[in-house]
Amino acid sequence: MLPISNNALSEALPHKKPKTQSELLDRKNTFNSAILQPILHHHPRIWLLLSILSVQVLLLLTLRSVPLSLSLPHPHTHTDTTHDGDRHFQPPQPSNSTSPDPQDQCGLGRVFVYDLPAAFNAKILANCDRLNPWTSRCDALENGGLGPVATGLAGIVPENLAPAWYWTDQFVSEIVFHNRLLKHKCRVMEPESATAFYIPFYAGLAVGKYLWSNSSEEERDRHCGMMLKWVQDQPYFKRSNGWDHFITMGRITWDFRRSKNKDWGSSCIYMPGMRNITRLLIERNPWDYFDIGVPYPTGFHPRSDSDVAEWQSFVRNRRRTSLFCFAGATRGAIRNDFRGLLLTQCRNANDTCTVVDCGGVKCSNGTSAILETFLRSDFCLQPRGDSFTRRSIFDCMVAGSIPVFFWKRSAYYQYEWFLPGEPESYSVFIDRNAVKNGTLVEHVLKRYSKEEVRKMREKVIDYIPKLVYAKPLEGLESVKDAFDVAIDGVLQRFKEQEEWGFKW
Repeated sequence: MLPISNNALSEALPHKKPKTQSELLDRKNTFNSAILQPILHHHPRIWLLLSILSVQVLLLLTLRSVPLSLSLPHPHTHTDTTHDGDRHFQPPQPSNSTSPDPQDQCGLGRVFVYDLPAAFNAKILANCDRLNPWTSRCDALENGGLGPVATGLAGIVPENLAPAWYWTDQFVSEIVFHNRLLKHKCRVMEPESATAFYIPFYAGLAVGKYLWSNSSEEERDRHCGMMLKWVQDQPYFKRSNGWDHFITMGRITWDFRRSKNKDWGSSCIYMPGMRNITRLLIERNPWDYFDIGVPYPTGFHPRSDSDVAEWQSFVRNRRRTSLFCFAGATRGAIRNDFRGLLLTQCRNANDTCTVVDCGGVKCSNGTSAILETFLRSDFCLQPRGDSFTRRSIFDCMVAGSIPVFFWKRSAYYQYEWFLPGEPESYSVFIDRNAVKNGTLVEHVLKRYSKEEVRKMREKVIDYIPKLVYAKPLEGLESVKDAFDVAIDGVLQRFKEQEEWGFKW
């Protein structure tokens, strides 16, 4: 800006001020002719100064009339993170940046549920007595997949909460998700108004009977191949090539990833039509963008918000007399079985550790002994099961016990939508190799102060709603359960894919 000379202004402008408003108005009206001209003639720098000031005033007045937003768009990128020397895809976290209008409960999108031929769901349930090569599965699939009403819980859980407990099978999420979606507030009956398409194929139940029997590859693949042929003929699948379609597969991802004919499981996930379909599984492949890990079903199915609050209060105030516990069985056929090592440490810890021997099928789908043990223990040991995850993780946390992991893939890279982002806030990690080399779990856990244990337990309790599947098909009044979190996450993922063009 040009320098201003006060002396020049004082010399050029009259020293006598107008006495009245009329004089002031007269002076303003004659400004250009009576005053400005002599000044501008002798002081061109003043003219330049006044011109600049006039432009600034006009800009200021204009900008004040225009709404100005200082917020910048927040780009969301899908990155893979390193763990145990590997790379894996993380499901995008439900983000506040694309939160729906609070007045619109379906701001994230709307779901169309395909009416599949009965052979892909209803007839599978009707043949429940033939879904397992050893025993009938009919009891496990009753009550809409929740299973038999739990018994033997007197004195273990509050009496008024006992009806919310079932002996739920760990492989029934396909039934639970299908039933809930049929009653979902954002379900639409017209596919043209949908932003997401659900395929209610019971993939896990269909393949289960063939996993341990002497079956052929064709038998293990037949149902999935038929389903994909049907879905690929649908116009809305052709429109998106499956990018806005999703399915629940009620087993671990590895049961559907047979790459060679003599290997375990079906090849369903590797079939071409499955490539772009989002899959909800109780254990995901951390390197596959389309796999989403969802909690294993547990026995607690709250009927209302008050059930959730009362259960949280119960486990918060529960007197815990055992430092840690382990519910499981050894794997005798496995050399240097890590579970056996933990069982030995637990038994040698005298009164600080409680063991529940789950040899055979004694702990199948939960028992009152397991629940009672978790309720009275500060920590629960969670080594990997037959795969990296196990249902016991969720049974333990629902009981308010703090999980102790030995593999990061058991939880930290599985259930990002459902667990806190800071693993140390709710769990303990002890490297399995340290235990094999002599580290005592008991000594590690005793280092935590009572206040540290209290804070971790409180974090676990806060997340209980996200770990359970509610009993009402319409969901709870205001609390979001595991189903709600999963569906919101899928809808947000599809919304972001469209907004950002995140497809390949």
